Amino acid sequence: MTTTPGDVPMTAVDPERGRWTDRLLAEGDDPDPRFTLANERTFLAWIRTALAVIAAGIGLALSRDLLAAPARDALAVGFAATGALIAVLAFRRWLRTERALRRAETLPPPALAPIMSYGLAAAAVVLLVALLVT
Repeated sequence: MTTTPGDVPMTAVDPERGRWTDRLLAEGDDPDPRFTLANERTFLAWIRTALAVIAAGIGLALSRDLLAAPARDALAVGFAATGALIAVLAFRRWLRTERALRRAETLPPPALAPIMSYGLAAAAVVLLVALLVT
């Protein structure tokens, strides 16, 4: 844990209380704040992406004239579920990266990127086929 010149801990934690924040802060040393803030900005970018994907699902659900009901509903549910998955994985990524920064370890690989890339490509193909069929 990093201390100030007066030996007062900068991060007051109680790992025995069991809160995930206390357990996280009890590991390793405080990293350079720039890295922690960059990690937070990346997390927020993934959260914005999750919100956009959920909004796309809502938009599809409300587009009565665009697609027939079964395809529209399936795509809407798929987009909303994907948005929820992105949000969960974004937090997991943030937590793993923050732990690695505190432990001075190699950062974890971006597991969310291929899921997003392939998932959105597959959704776009399904949407295109559904639009061409109707």
